[in-house]
Amino acid sequence: MIPFSIRKVYQGAADRRQMFRMFDRHKERPNRTDDDATGLYAGEWFEIGAAEHVYMFEILPPLWMRGEMFAMREFLTGNVASVFFELRIDGRVRYFHGYCDLGDRQSPERMRAAIVERESRPVRAMTREERLEHIWSSTHDPYRGYADWRFSAAERGKRIVIVYGQDRSHDFRLLDRLTDADIAVKLPVHLRYLPDTIAA
Repeated sequence: MIPFSIRKVYQGAADRRQMFRMFDRHKERPNRTDDDATGLYAGEWFEIGAAEHVYMFEILPPLWMRGEMFAMREFLTGNVASVFFELRIDGRVRYFHGYCDLGDRQSPERMRAAIVERESRPVRAMTREERLEHIWSSTHDPYRGYADWRFSAAERGKRIVIVYGQDRSHDFRLLDRLTDADIAVKLPVHLRYLPDTIAA
């Protein structure tokens, strides 16, 4: 069993529209029908609201329920399925969606522990990776994509986003090569100046 990194992909609680966009945030990837997307999705998680949690619970009977979590009956890819969590963190009930590889029975428990650990820390901080994932998650499809013939062979297929210059010029740039200045411009104002590291 390959262990997948558990990663937060959106800052704040996603509303219903954003939640549905994020369920398949890699849908435009090249060779969508030919590849195993387990590594893309397994481990991704984000917060949702109480109404969204209830809505998803009522769509279909869950595949299973374990205390404060339930899994959707339909699989996204391979053994990867949506797991929804209702967690009490710092005295407040919050709701989350995560993609777990159910081929690994401990995957939902590890996801739960990672969410609680991350959200119990001061929330007014974001790592560089969280900033990049938030940008990808919140950018609409016409302004993001995957590197094509305009990029070197080694870069093709990697995620790209549009970047605007001060002279109103624009071009696509690799997501993981955005500068700190690019990232600051693309983040909403309330997230722009958060510290990168979280104090212990």
